[in-house]
Amino acid sequence: MNDGAQYQPGPASGAHVHKDGEKWTLIVVRQLRHAPEKVWLALTDPVHLHEWAPFDVDGNLAVPGTTVKMVPAGAPVPHVSETTVKRAEKPRLLEYNWGDKDLRWELEPLGDGTRLTLWHNIDRRFIAWGASGWHICFDVLDRLLAEAPIGRQVGADAIKFDWERLNREYSEQFGIKTLDFPAKAPQQS
Repeated sequence: MNDGAQYQPGPASGAHVHKDGEKWTLIVVRQLRHAPEKVWLALTDPVHLHEWAPFDVDGNLAVPGTTVKMVPAGAPVPHVSETTVKRAEKPRLLEYNWGDKDLRWELEPLGDGTRLTLWHNIDRRFIAWGASGWHICFDVLDRLLAEAPIGRQVGADAIKFDWERLNREYSEQFGIKTLDFPAKAPQQS
């Protein structure tokens, strides 16, 4: 596996926000060079998710009604939440929640590849953070599917891969103030 040392994300693109009052939904679209069946496996299988997603699950997400535990990857303090798969229509539609936030994945055949669309309702203060994180996760996913993995880049690991630049670019695109990543607390003497 490549350690990702040569990876640099491209410019912020492929994401927009649907605003409905206080409820904002991040919509991320990515064209992948891989068939929907292959992408579906990466979205539902816990072993595959562990390689690219910002969370780990203890079960397969491919079966409607299945309840799994989700743990954010790279979080300083693990927070376990349970989710139930609302819809799983292989290989085109997957819906579940992460904590109190809904995720909807749609896979559309596009030539030999897949147009992958994610709808994720995120607290509007952190929507550019979410876009930046998903941007990097989708890059990692694309490389994993191409059998050129660079390893999961989430949490603090994502910061070293130009996450802050992406955060600024997405903030500008969405017309919101950039919310900087929290700095370390000052040390007491």
